[in-house]
Amino acid sequence: QLQVVESGGGLVEAGGSLSLSCGTSASASGFPLNAYTIGWFRQAPGTEREGVASISTDEDKTNYAASVKGRFTISRDRARNTVHLQMDNLKPEDTGVYYCAAKSGPTEYLVPTYYDTWGQGTQVTVSS
Repeated sequence: QLQVVESGGGLVEAGGSLSLSCGTSASASGFPLNAYTIGWFRQAPGTEREGVASISTDEDKTNYAASVKGRFTISRDRARNTVHLQMDNLKPEDTGVYYCAAKSGPTEYLVPTYYDTWGQGTQVTVSS
């Protein structure tokens, strides 16, 4: 059974950068992530979980939330079986717990209900 694991969160000042990674757990290392659409979602206290970016199995098509377009970049690293989320020019409103999620096959939708497998999340805090 696929299990995904996030890494790379932390504390950064506004305007700074962070890179998050989504990989598989040791027990699920045989699952190729390029067979899954991978989405990144975030949730701030008292708010609903929202989609940030996704990369589809369909020619690696990407989708971004309007709030992060031009600042965040999602990409696959097939050699390491991981998906990265490069976050530049971070703003305090980017603060939250960031989750990696997977869905078998293609999707264009950056909606939590479309994704089957979720990681535990990693905290990102952007100070002003």
